[in-house]
Amino acid sequence: MNKLIVNILLIEDSPGDVELTKEAFASWEIPHIIEVVTDGEEALQFLHQKGKYAGKESPNFIILDLNLPRKDGAEVLKELREDMTLNEIPIVILSTSNAEADIRKCYDLGAYSYFVKPVDIDNFYDIIKSIEDLWLYGHKGSSPNA
Repeated sequence: MNKLIVNILLIEDSPGDVELTKEAFASWEIPHIIEVVTDGEEALQFLHQKGKYAGKESPNFIILDLNLPRKDGAEVLKELREDMTLNEIPIVILSTSNAEADIRKCYDLGAYSYFVKPVDIDNFYDIIKSIEDLWLYGHKGSSPNA
């Protein structure tokens, strides 16, 4: 039996948040690979396997920040949900925004879940654990590496 490896695409422009996210994912019990892109345009290139991303494996799920350069997270989310080849990938929003309008908009656009980035590291680890639980016990779509 092949060992399950979860491919995660992290779309985040803050180097500090990228490192914190990677560090928090190190506690995951599930083997995983994290690919990182830093803006909305680059995310779409990755997901459409264009340019330097040709041949990259599609992610099993995406962690998406809303405040991104070149194309914001809500635009990326909208485009992915309109794309028949990518619209089933679970997308978790991880943003500094706790605005009800942003949260509602993301769910309306098809976000799988929405988390507000916490200010302390312990709560950040709790969010990553919640994402792991979502993946293990509640994700939609087919199993990874099936």
